Amino acid sequence: MTHAFRNVCLWLSLPLLAALSACSGEQVLNSFTSTKDFQRTQNMPYDPVKNLRLDVYTPANQTKRPVVVFFYGKRWTTGTKDEYEFVGGALARIGYCTVIPDVSLYPMVRFPAFVQDGARVVKWTRDHISDYGCDPKKIFVMGHSSGAHIAAMLALNEQYLQDVGGSRTWLRGMVGLAGPYDFLPLVDPTLRDLFGPPEKFEQSQPIMFTDGRNPPMLLMSGEDDEIVQVSSTRNLAASIGRAGGPVETIIYPKMPHPRLLASIGPGLRGQSDVLDHIKEFLNKWSDANYVNRLNTPGITTTPLPP
Repeated sequence: MTHAFRNVCLWLSLPLLAALSACSGEQVLNSFTSTKDFQRTQNMPYDPVKNLRLDVYTPANQTKRPVVVFFYGKRWTTGTKDEYEFVGGALARIGYCTVIPDVSLYPMVRFPAFVQDGARVVKWTRDHISDYGCDPKKIFVMGHSSGAHIAAMLALNEQYLQDVGGSRTWLRGMVGLAGPYDFLPLVDPTLRDLFGPPEKFEQSQPIMFTDGRNPPMLLMSGEDDEIVQVSSTRNLAASIGRAGGPVETIIYPKMPHPRLLASIGPGLRGQSDVLDHIKEFLNKWSDANYVNRLNTPGITTTPLPP
Protein backbone atom coordinates (compact mmCIF):
# COMPACT_ATOMS: atom_id res chain seq x y z
CA MET A 1 0.00 0.00 0.00
CA THR A 2 1.39 3.39 -0.97
CA HIS A 3 1.92 6.16 1.57
CA ALA A 4 -0.74 8.25 -0.14
CA PHE A 5 -3.29 5.41 -0.07
CA ARG A 6 -2.65 4.80 3.60
CA ASN A 7 -3.21 8.49 4.32
CA VAL A 8 -6.51 8.36 2.45
CA CYS A 9 -7.64 5.44 4.59
CA LEU A 10 -6.79 7.32 7.77
CA TRP A 11 -7.98 10.74 6.55
CA LEU A 12 -11.50 9.46 6.03
CA SER A 13 -11.96 9.58 9.84
CA LEU A 14 -13.87 6.30 9.71
CA PRO A 15 -13.72 3.80 12.56
CA LEU A 16 -10.73 1.50 12.32
CA LEU A 17 -12.89 -1.42 11.22
CA ALA A 18 -14.01 0.55 8.20
CA ALA A 19 -10.40 1.35 7.38
CA LEU A 20 -9.58 -2.33 7.60
CA SER A 21 -12.25 -3.10 5.03
CA ALA A 22 -10.95 -0.43 2.63
CA CYS A 23 -7.22 -1.10 2.97
CA SER A 24 -5.05 -4.13 3.59
CA GLY A 25 -5.96 -5.06 7.16
CA GLU A 26 -2.47 -6.08 8.24
CA GLN A 27 -0.92 -2.92 6.80
CA VAL A 28 -3.38 -0.69 8.59
CA LEU A 29 -2.77 -2.46 11.90
CA ASN A 30 0.98 -2.23 11.36
CA SER A 31 0.70 1.50 10.69
CA PHE A 32 -0.93 1.98 14.11
CA THR A 33 1.58 -0.23 15.98
CA SER A 34 3.80 1.69 18.37
CA THR A 35 7.46 0.73 18.02
CA LYS A 36 8.06 2.01 21.56
CA ASP A 37 6.89 -1.36 22.87
CA PHE A 38 9.61 -3.45 21.24
CA GLN A 39 12.90 -3.76 19.42
CA ARG A 40 12.77 -5.66 16.13
CA THR A 41 15.64 -7.64 14.65
CA GLN A 42 14.81 -8.52 11.06
CA ASN A 43 15.70 -11.23 8.57
CA MET A 44 17.67 -13.64 10.71
CA PRO A 45 18.36 -16.79 8.65
CA TYR A 46 17.13 -20.04 10.18
CA ASP A 47 17.38 -22.14 7.00
CA PRO A 48 20.04 -20.68 4.66
CA VAL A 49 19.53 -23.45 2.11
CA LYS A 50 15.90 -22.43 1.56
CA ASN A 51 16.65 -18.76 2.27
CA LEU A 52 14.07 -18.75 5.06
CA ARG A 53 14.29 -15.95 7.61
CA LEU A 54 12.60 -14.75 10.76
CA ASP A 55 12.13 -11.58 12.80
CA VAL A 56 12.60 -11.27 16.55
CA TYR A 57 10.60 -8.82 18.65
CA THR A 58 11.91 -8.14 22.15
CA PRO A 59 9.96 -6.13 24.74
CA ALA A 60 11.55 -2.79 25.51
CA ASN A 61 13.67 -2.74 28.66
CA GLN A 62 12.86 -6.34 29.65
CA THR A 63 15.08 -9.42 29.76
CA LYS A 64 14.68 -13.18 30.27
CA ARG A 65 11.15 -12.99 28.94
CA PRO A 66 9.25 -16.06 27.65
CA VAL A 67 8.97 -16.48 23.90
CA VAL A 68 6.08 -16.91 21.47
CA VAL A 69 6.80 -18.32 18.00
CA PHE A 70 3.97 -17.06 15.79
CA PHE A 71 2.98 -18.64 12.46
CA TYR A 72 0.75 -16.58 10.19
CA GLY A 73 -2.09 -18.00 8.11
CA LYS A 74 -3.31 -17.44 4.55
CA ARG A 75 -3.95 -21.05 3.55
CA TRP A 76 -0.33 -22.27 3.40
CA THR A 77 0.01 -20.42 0.07
CA THR A 78 0.86 -16.76 0.67
CA GLY A 79 1.83 -14.11 3.23
CA THR A 80 5.08 -12.77 4.67
CA LYS A 81 6.35 -12.15 8.17
CA ASP A 82 6.53 -8.41 7.46
CA GLU A 83 2.72 -8.24 7.42
CA TYR A 84 2.52 -9.18 11.11
CA GLU A 85 4.41 -6.47 12.93
CA PHE A 86 1.19 -5.75 14.82
CA VAL A 87 1.30 -9.28 16.28
CA GLY A 88 4.91 -8.89 17.43
CA GLY A 89 4.00 -5.51 18.89
CA ALA A 90 0.94 -6.85 20.71
CA LEU A 91 2.82 -9.74 22.30
CA ALA A 92 5.79 -7.54 23.21
CA ARG A 93 3.34 -5.13 24.83
CA ILE A 94 2.27 -7.87 27.26
CA GLY A 95 5.87 -8.83 27.96
CA TYR A 96 6.65 -11.63 25.52
CA CYS A 97 9.50 -12.00 23.07
CA THR A 98 8.10 -12.96 19.70
CA VAL A 99 9.59 -14.84 16.76
CA ILE A 100 7.75 -14.49 13.43
CA PRO A 101 9.16 -16.62 10.59
CA ASP A 102 8.46 -17.12 6.95
CA VAL A 103 7.94 -20.76 6.02
CA SER A 104 7.87 -22.57 2.69
CA LEU A 105 4.60 -22.14 0.81
CA TYR A 106 2.56 -24.10 -1.71
CA PRO A 107 3.00 -24.69 -4.66
CA MET A 108 6.77 -24.59 -4.13
CA VAL A 109 6.35 -27.24 -1.43
CA ARG A 110 3.67 -29.59 -0.16
CA PHE A 111 2.82 -31.01 3.25
CA PRO A 112 4.66 -31.58 5.53
CA ALA A 113 7.43 -29.18 4.44
CA PHE A 114 5.92 -26.12 6.16
CA VAL A 115 5.50 -28.02 9.44
CA GLN A 116 9.12 -29.18 9.19
CA ASP A 117 10.09 -25.52 8.69
CA GLY A 118 8.15 -24.72 11.85
CA ALA A 119 10.15 -27.29 13.79
CA ARG A 120 13.38 -25.70 12.54
CA VAL A 121 12.13 -22.32 13.75
CA VAL A 122 11.55 -23.75 17.22
CA LYS A 123 15.05 -25.30 17.10
CA TRP A 124 16.55 -21.93 16.10
CA THR A 125 14.65 -20.26 18.92
CA ARG A 126 15.84 -22.82 21.44
CA ASP A 127 19.46 -22.34 20.31
CA HIS A 128 19.61 -18.58 19.75
CA ILE A 129 16.89 -16.67 21.57
CA SER A 130 19.03 -16.17 24.69
CA ASP A 131 21.21 -13.90 22.50
CA TYR A 132 18.24 -11.50 22.52
CA GLY A 133 17.76 -11.62 26.27
CA CYS A 134 14.84 -14.06 26.06
CA ASP A 135 14.31 -17.38 27.86
CA PRO A 136 14.88 -20.48 25.67
CA LYS A 137 13.26 -22.71 28.30
CA LYS A 138 9.91 -20.95 27.99
CA ILE A 139 8.81 -21.27 24.38
CA PHE A 140 5.20 -21.19 23.17
CA VAL A 141 3.93 -21.74 19.64
CA MET A 142 0.99 -19.75 18.33
CA GLY A 143 -0.75 -19.40 14.99
CA HIS A 144 -3.75 -18.05 13.15
CA SER A 145 -5.68 -20.04 10.55
CA SER A 146 -3.25 -22.28 8.62
CA GLY A 147 -0.52 -21.01 10.97
CA ALA A 148 -2.51 -22.52 13.85
CA HIS A 149 -2.42 -25.81 11.95
CA ILE A 150 1.39 -25.66 11.95
CA ALA A 151 1.50 -24.80 15.65
CA ALA A 152 -0.93 -27.60 16.50
CA MET A 153 1.04 -30.17 14.52
CA LEU A 154 4.18 -29.24 16.44
CA ALA A 155 2.36 -29.53 19.76
CA LEU A 156 0.60 -32.82 18.98
CA ASN A 157 2.90 -34.80 16.68
CA GLU A 158 6.23 -35.00 18.49
CA GLN A 159 8.02 -36.48 15.48
CA TYR A 160 8.61 -33.04 13.97
CA LEU A 161 10.55 -31.74 16.96
CA GLN A 162 12.31 -35.07 17.42
CA ASP A 163 13.59 -34.77 13.85
CA VAL A 164 15.45 -31.58 14.83
CA GLY A 165 16.82 -33.06 18.04
CA GLY A 166 14.08 -31.98 20.42
CA SER A 167 10.74 -32.98 21.88
CA ARG A 168 7.47 -31.47 23.02
CA THR A 169 9.13 -30.67 26.34
CA TRP A 170 10.61 -27.69 24.47
CA LEU A 171 7.12 -26.18 24.40
CA ARG A 172 5.36 -24.55 27.33
CA GLY A 173 2.12 -24.33 25.40
CA MET A 174 0.28 -23.63 22.16
CA VAL A 175 -2.25 -20.94 21.21
CA GLY A 176 -4.46 -21.54 18.18
CA LEU A 177 -6.68 -18.89 16.63
CA ALA A 178 -9.32 -20.15 14.18
CA GLY A 179 -7.22 -23.11 13.13
CA PRO A 180 -8.08 -26.02 10.80
CA TYR A 181 -7.39 -29.12 12.89
CA ASP A 182 -9.98 -31.57 11.56
CA PHE A 183 -10.81 -30.85 7.93
CA LEU A 184 -11.35 -34.14 6.17
CA PRO A 185 -12.65 -35.02 3.64
CA LEU A 186 -10.57 -32.91 1.30
CA VAL A 187 -12.59 -31.85 -1.73
CA ASP A 188 -10.87 -28.68 -2.90
CA PRO A 189 -8.40 -29.60 -5.70
CA THR A 190 -5.70 -27.27 -4.38
CA LEU A 191 -5.86 -28.73 -0.89
CA ARG A 192 -5.87 -32.28 -2.27
CA ASP A 193 -2.68 -31.49 -4.12
CA LEU A 194 -1.16 -29.60 -1.18
CA PHE A 195 -1.75 -32.46 1.28
CA GLY A 196 -1.61 -35.38 -1.16
CA PRO A 197 -1.33 -38.09 -2.12
CA PRO A 198 -4.62 -39.28 -0.58
CA GLU A 199 -2.94 -41.92 1.60
CA LYS A 200 -1.23 -39.03 3.46
CA PHE A 201 -4.38 -37.02 4.13
CA GLU A 202 -4.90 -38.35 7.66
CA GLN A 203 -1.31 -37.50 8.57
CA SER A 204 -2.10 -33.83 7.92
CA GLN A 205 -4.81 -33.68 10.59
CA PRO A 206 -3.77 -32.50 14.07
CA ILE A 207 -6.76 -34.31 15.58
CA MET A 208 -5.17 -37.64 14.61
CA PHE A 209 -2.36 -37.12 17.13
CA THR A 210 -4.18 -36.46 20.40
CA ASP A 211 -2.47 -38.70 22.94
CA GLY A 212 -2.94 -36.80 26.22
CA ARG A 213 0.73 -35.82 26.35
CA ASN A 214 0.47 -32.48 24.56
CA PRO A 215 1.65 -29.21 26.06
CA PRO A 216 -1.22 -27.02 27.32
CA MET A 217 -3.30 -25.66 24.44
CA LEU A 218 -5.58 -22.63 24.17
CA LEU A 219 -7.93 -22.95 21.21
CA MET A 220 -9.98 -19.90 20.20
CA SER A 221 -12.53 -19.55 17.43
CA GLY A 222 -15.66 -17.68 16.38
CA GLU A 223 -19.17 -18.88 15.54
CA ASP A 224 -19.22 -16.48 12.58
CA ASP A 225 -16.04 -17.89 11.02
CA GLU A 226 -16.79 -18.18 7.31
CA ILE A 227 -13.43 -19.73 6.38
CA VAL A 228 -12.62 -22.38 9.02
CA GLN A 229 -15.62 -24.02 10.66
CA VAL A 230 -15.78 -23.64 14.42
CA SER A 231 -16.39 -27.40 14.62
CA SER A 232 -12.70 -27.89 13.83
CA THR A 233 -11.77 -26.23 17.13
CA ARG A 234 -14.51 -27.98 19.08
CA ASN A 235 -13.59 -31.39 17.69
CA LEU A 236 -9.90 -31.04 18.50
CA ALA A 237 -10.60 -29.76 22.01
CA ALA A 238 -12.96 -32.64 22.69
CA SER A 239 -10.43 -35.17 21.39
CA ILE A 240 -7.65 -33.74 23.56
CA GLY A 241 -9.98 -33.76 26.56
CA ARG A 242 -10.95 -37.39 26.04
CA ALA A 243 -7.25 -38.29 25.91
CA GLY A 244 -6.66 -36.44 29.18
CA GLY A 245 -4.55 -33.64 27.75
CA PRO A 246 -4.61 -30.02 28.98
CA VAL A 247 -6.75 -27.76 26.78
CA GLU A 248 -8.82 -24.61 27.13
CA THR A 249 -11.39 -23.55 24.56
CA ILE A 250 -12.92 -20.12 23.99
CA ILE A 251 -15.65 -19.71 21.38
CA TYR A 252 -16.92 -16.23 20.50
CA PRO A 253 -20.55 -16.23 19.30
CA LYS A 254 -19.95 -13.27 16.99
CA MET A 255 -16.42 -13.32 15.59
CA PRO A 256 -15.48 -13.69 11.89
CA HIS A 257 -12.26 -15.36 10.80
CA PRO A 258 -9.93 -12.37 10.22
CA ARG A 259 -11.27 -10.39 13.20
CA LEU A 260 -10.00 -12.94 15.72
CA LEU A 261 -6.38 -12.09 14.98
CA ALA A 262 -7.01 -8.43 14.19
CA SER A 263 -8.58 -8.08 17.66
CA ILE A 264 -5.15 -8.15 19.28
CA GLY A 265 -3.99 -5.22 17.15
CA PRO A 266 -4.00 -1.53 18.08
CA GLY A 267 -7.37 0.17 17.98
CA LEU A 268 -9.32 -3.09 18.25
CA ARG A 269 -8.12 -4.45 21.60
CA GLY A 270 -10.85 -2.65 23.49
CA GLN A 271 -13.56 -4.34 21.44
CA SER A 272 -12.83 -7.87 22.65
CA ASP A 273 -10.83 -9.72 25.28
CA VAL A 274 -8.87 -11.94 22.87
CA LEU A 275 -5.48 -10.56 23.91
CA ASP A 276 -6.47 -10.72 27.58
CA HIS A 277 -7.17 -14.44 27.32
CA ILE A 278 -3.91 -15.04 25.46
CA LYS A 279 -2.00 -13.13 28.12
CA GLU A 280 -3.68 -15.04 30.93
CA PHE A 281 -2.83 -18.38 29.31
CA LEU A 282 0.79 -17.44 28.57
CA ASN A 283 1.34 -16.06 32.06
CA LYS A 284 -0.16 -19.14 33.71
CA TRP A 285 1.99 -21.62 31.86
CA SER A 286 5.12 -19.46 31.92
CA ASP A 287 5.00 -19.58 35.69
CA ALA A 288 3.80 -23.18 36.05
CA ASN A 289 5.98 -26.06 37.09
CA TYR A 290 7.34 -27.39 33.82
CA VAL A 291 7.29 -31.10 34.70
CA ASN A 292 3.92 -31.29 36.43
CA ARG A 293 2.07 -29.31 33.76
CA LEU A 294 1.93 -32.34 31.45
CA ASN A 295 -0.20 -34.11 34.02
CA THR A 296 -2.90 -31.43 34.02
CA PRO A 297 -5.98 -33.28 32.73
CA GLY A 298 -9.28 -32.31 31.29
CA ILE A 299 -10.97 -29.76 29.11
CA THR A 300 -12.31 -26.33 29.94
CA THR A 301 -14.75 -24.88 27.44
CA THR A 302 -15.69 -21.22 27.86
CA PRO A 303 -18.38 -19.91 25.50
CA LEU A 304 -18.59 -16.15 25.73
CA PRO A 305 -21.80 -14.08 25.66
CA PRO A 306 -22.81 -12.27 22.46
